[in-house]
Amino acid sequence: MERAVRAGDPWSGQVSLPGGRYEEHDASLLETALRELREEAGVEVVPAQVLGELDELRPRIAALPSVIVRPYVAAVTERPLLTPNDEAAALFWVPVDTLRDPARRVQRSVEARGLRMKVEGIDLDGRLLWGMTERILAGLLPLL
Repeated sequence: MERAVRAGDPWSGQVSLPGGRYEEHDASLLETALRELREEAGVEVVPAQVLGELDELRPRIAALPSVIVRPYVAAVTERPLLTPNDEAAALFWVPVDTLRDPARRVQRSVEARGLRMKVEGIDLDGRLLWGMTERILAGLLPLL
């Protein structure tokens, strides 16, 4: 997804996977992930469709919030309809071959939390997938 531009969102406007914070009514982090997927993308996944979880990650940029991200992976038999909420400027599918294509690897200058930096990422037809989202997918691709 491309995140909507929102004040106070440190990942505002970036390409990301659906996700968010644990809330007290969530029974587990898996339930948090499924709730956030449903809220942000309109995709309903049940626990039986979850294949597992990936390694936890933290942001590498000190200016970002000190969070721990635990990604979950699920399989669906049909491509679900994507329905964005106000946190998503756009929702889109990316073929696995696109993520693996070395010709899509780029270095770009980005700004995050007032810091300008050069980063490596994947060019998704004008959208840059970088940072923690790129690291999550880099951990997933060898498992596919």
